[in-house]
Amino acid sequence: MTEQNWAGNYTYRAERIAHPRSLDELRELVLGADSVRALGSRHSFNDLADDDRLLVSTAGLPSAIRIDEAASTVTVGGGVRYGDLARELQNAGWALHNLASLPHISVAGAIATATHGSGDRNGNLATGVSGLSILRADGELVELRRGDPGFDGAVVSLGALGVVVEVTIDIRPTFDVRQRLFGGLPWDAVLDRFDEVTSAAYSVSLFTDWAEDAVSLAWLKERADDQTDIGDDFFGATALTEARHMIATMDVRNTTEQLGVFGPWSERLPHFRFEFTPSNGAEIQSEYLVPRANAVAAIAAVRELGPLIAPLLQISEIRTVAADDLWLSSASGTDAVGLHFTWLRDQEGVEAILPALEAALLPLGARPHWGKLYLDVDGVVPGLYPRLDAFRDLAASFDPAGTFRNAFVTRFLA
Repeated sequence: MTEQNWAGNYTYRAERIAHPRSLDELRELVLGADSVRALGSRHSFNDLADDDRLLVSTAGLPSAIRIDEAASTVTVGGGVRYGDLARELQNAGWALHNLASLPHISVAGAIATATHGSGDRNGNLATGVSGLSILRADGELVELRRGDPGFDGAVVSLGALGVVVEVTIDIRPTFDVRQRLFGGLPWDAVLDRFDEVTSAAYSVSLFTDWAEDAVSLAWLKERADDQTDIGDDFFGATALTEARHMIATMDVRNTTEQLGVFGPWSERLPHFRFEFTPSNGAEIQSEYLVPRANAVAAIAAVRELGPLIAPLLQISEIRTVAADDLWLSSASGTDAVGLHFTWLRDQEGVEAILPALEAALLPLGARPHWGKLYLDVDGVVPGLYPRLDAFRDLAASFDPAGTFRNAFVTRFLA
């Protein structure tokens, strides 16, 4: 089998990929396997979603979207993509608290890896989860709700507990958002006034190649009901009057509408349109989430590595995530700042420079994004999660035979 992930940098090793169409068919596959993993939208850049024997795709599983207005929740199949969910909610007058830059990712895969958007007050996508339905290796469907024992460990689970077949998520009334772009943000403003910069809008993203004299692009998303009087100057950056893709060589038509035009949250919170090929495709991604208290030091450290990084980099994004209590969340126990790297699709070249990048960031408490490329050659990442022992026990209680424990999970839990 030669099937690959979305970006084409990883080829799955599994002997077989099955495409169940029902819960009963999925249960039969799981019960007949001694080793299996769930495969979502294939947006992981490492072996997190792989297995030597069997992968079960969630794309064809039941995808009903059920809105409970009284409870302000929506229940959705784990394989549903956020873009489809967002459209359904918007049409019904509801919204999620945030979206990732790509609306093409599956719900279960995104929450299992603590995937996030941006915003000082916005938790990652997993923080919106209030309920889970997990198919275990023994065929039992386990229902967990917020507040249940183990729930905070089960939401960001790395796929180690079973197949998440349904997710219940908090919703709120719909809202409008506008996006504004500013060019040439001085590094001094970023380093000296970081909190002011990132709190200036509902969501703030900064784009750079780390070798430039100023941050090339500041991308602000403002809610219509919570506007700020920024004007045309953003800490020394100038308001742009033409739309921009964050990667200069890419087609700006792939990005969501910019230049201050208000529109539904579902069409503004992502960076990329649901209708178009997301981001660049031929790429590799890495991301490290640093405790906010160490963010400025981390940014300064990466700038020192600019000459090493820039030749392999397409673009880098700096964004913020609010703290949460989920055991394996990259923002567990701390507000976090994500340093995201979109590399050229040069696996050998990227892996050659990651040790230097990680030597600068991991001592500052940086937690790698679970689904993106990282190395952790010294095995320090597990020690960054104080509830790791509790998660080991939870995984053992759900899956005592290790049916869902692939190479990635084994490395982490060991």
